[in-house]
Amino acid sequence: MNNESAQKMWAAFVAEHPEITATYDVWSFGSTAESADQLARLVIAHQKTATTSNYALYQLTNEPVPTVGRYSVILNGHQQAVAIIRTTAVQVLPFGDVGVDQAYAEGEGDQTIAYWRNIHRKVFTDELAAVQKTFTDQSLVLLEQFALLFHD
Repeated sequence: MNNESAQKMWAAFVAEHPEITATYDVWSFGSTAESADQLARLVIAHQKTATTSNYALYQLTNEPVPTVGRYSVILNGHQQAVAIIRTTAVQVLPFGDVGVDQAYAEGEGDQTIAYWRNIHRKVFTDELAAVQKTFTDQSLVLLEQFALLFHD
């Protein structure tokens, strides 16, 4: 993604860390501007240190699967760069096997597994329904943990 604010934030970050020569991805959390803003605020507040995505979508869209060490510039709902994170762990599991630690680390709602399952089941079901696929508790999800490295 060619995003001027992401390029500027990345340049400021590597100016402070000239040893970093890696590339970076640019993206936002959530599916709406409102959720992107809310989730980015949780990252900056150090409350959100993980995310979960629908693993099937990587295969359907040919998007690269996140890997440990990946740098990402996070955008808010206005497509402005607000943070840089680095992926620290990646795991693929059936949805029904995701545990309380992941729910808590995602920092959303009351941080319980019940809240996490309710929200994510709806999102993932809708995502797969859009491509005529069915989501179940056995559907694979990608768990990603990350560290906040830089923010405005």
